[in-house]
Amino acid sequence: MENNNKNKTLRITDTTLRDAHQSLWATRMRTDDIIDIIDTIDTVGYYSLEVWGGATFDVCLRFLRENPWERLRLIKAKAIKTPLQMLMRGQNIVGYKNYSDDLVERFVGTAHDNGIDIFRIFDALNDHRNVRSAIEAVKKNGAHAQGTLSYTISPVHTIEKYVDDAKAQVEMGIDSLCIKDMAGLLSPTMANNLVTALNKHLNIPIQIHSHATSGMACSAYLDGVRAGAGAIDCAVSSMAGFSSQPPVETMLAIFDETEFDINLNMEALRTVNKYFLDLGPKRSLGRRGNDPIIDSEILVHQIPGGMISNFRSQLEQQGALDKLPEVLVEVSRVRKDLGYPPLVTPTSQIVGTQAVMNIICEERYKIVPQEVKSYVKGLYGKSPVAIEAAFIKKILGEEKPIDYRPADDLEDTLPTAGESISDPTLITNEEDILSYCLFPEVALEFFKWRAFPENERPKTPADIELEELNTPEMVESEAAVNKQNPEVLNPILHPDDYSGMSTLIEKASNLQLNELTLNKGDFNLTLRSGAISPVTNSSPSPLSKTTENKAIEAPKAEVSTEKTNANNYPNTIDSIMAGTFYHATGVDAAPFVSEGSVLEEGDIICIIEAMKLFNEIAAPSNCKIVKVLVSNGELITKGQPLMAIEYSS
Repeated sequence: MENNNKNKTLRITDTTLRDAHQSLWATRMRTDDIIDIIDTIDTVGYYSLEVWGGATFDVCLRFLRENPWERLRLIKAKAIKTPLQMLMRGQNIVGYKNYSDDLVERFVGTAHDNGIDIFRIFDALNDHRNVRSAIEAVKKNGAHAQGTLSYTISPVHTIEKYVDDAKAQVEMGIDSLCIKDMAGLLSPTMANNLVTALNKHLNIPIQIHSHATSGMACSAYLDGVRAGAGAIDCAVSSMAGFSSQPPVETMLAIFDETEFDINLNMEALRTVNKYFLDLGPKRSLGRRGNDPIIDSEILVHQIPGGMISNFRSQLEQQGALDKLPEVLVEVSRVRKDLGYPPLVTPTSQIVGTQAVMNIICEERYKIVPQEVKSYVKGLYGKSPVAIEAAFIKKILGEEKPIDYRPADDLEDTLPTAGESISDPTLITNEEDILSYCLFPEVALEFFKWRAFPENERPKTPADIELEELNTPEMVESEAAVNKQNPEVLNPILHPDDYSGMSTLIEKASNLQLNELTLNKGDFNLTLRSGAISPVTNSSPSPLSKTTENKAIEAPKAEVSTEKTNANNYPNTIDSIMAGTFYHATGVDAAPFVSEGSVLEEGDIICIIEAMKLFNEIAAPSNCKIVKVLVSNGELITKGQPLMAIEYSS
């Protein structure tokens, strides 16, 4: 029933073209998919369209073999009425580590020139030092800078703290503020109280972003808007729900009998909804699968559902799936130790993996991944509450945390940006340089692919993924594995859930296949007769002078012939976890040890990449290396002998 007493305007940001498909389709929406419908979306009447940033930049290059800058230009050419918006990770830009200020400034300017009007800028730790450079760049370019509060629940994340974090961003010049509820934890009561407090102390528009994961988002939107929020994030219904945003059609119905006027074009909305409903089966690749519509566990543990899925896969790989309840409890303890970081990339991975390590090692912090050390050192930013001195010493030893902005250590990137590119003809414009600075290896692969004549280009990883999921061999292999282990349900179809992968690897040797490729998010594994080749995209450490572009590159793994001969040696150092073995910190670095090396207790002998983090393994006592029993890049199992040793007196 129409309400003629509407006197307030409620603005809607549509996330269909960015966060919605990132949440539901693993960011696999193609540029052509967008261009075929963008002119209709432009007539709906949204306040803004979120079309860029987040993971879309990386995925365009890595999987789709598309130029993200060209995508933006094409969208802007057809969306002539509605402002375009992007999600920017502060000093991380659209990557996973800190970048230099000159790169931040040039990226913002180029993005604005190509069509971005509104920059939503956030930092995982709500460390305002990590968003300052981005906000200044946006204001310099005359665009809209939207600050962000990364919402979480902890003893220290009070309304007063959120207000203080918001005030710091207001002083930097933000034009509006978004409450970014990444996991769907924002309750209706908290939405009301937080918005009320922000409006009391600030004089800027408030927007709410949430996810439908817990089932509370629609109610939180309603109470938040009634308390004074002027905008909310929604997706069209065929791209809403689950881990995406609430459906815009539902919110229209909810607010229809209130004083709030949304005034969207329903006929255009129906056309857009039908378009994505038809496109869904092709692009989602079954990613919703058997996932529940509502993840109630998030309300108990306050841990995002995807994070729990990762726990299951990590524990399964380590043969410790029965330890999941202990890990869920340990997450709270680790999070407290680390100063209560919000559980959002990259901190969710840092906290979660350390919790798993603590449980499977049966000793807290027996192994500490480099990313955890970097976090404690302050290289990701300032923790929400100070970390206790005794814990810092336990993790860092005599090394001291930094007390300044992490990016202050970084030299300008752009003056020497192209020097490491062996073939300068691959670079066609300045945008290519920016892409290369953000994702060197990924961008270079895209440039090489692009250099082929269009009719001779290899298939894209996304196209191969589509073919693999629809080939008779793949269907047969899944059926064969599932028949032997009914608990492994569609192990290929869920890129954010690695459960079933270890079983599939084990069973694949019994299948009559020449080759089987698994694509799980950023993890790609190809099994061929007699060999396993891993290609991983580990979560990078924050950028520093010594680590920039020095990521470990895995060669094709070789199955070591020494593995079966380990019994010939009475004393060995065995792996305490499953993962990938590396003998050095990088492809050009010297091995930690070699045959004949004399070690003292605590000396680093190798790195094992497990659960997407790099873990330094130390000598358990004074010893001499007799033989290295595994090859660089080899996939290893828990308990597998790594090195034969002689104990020193």
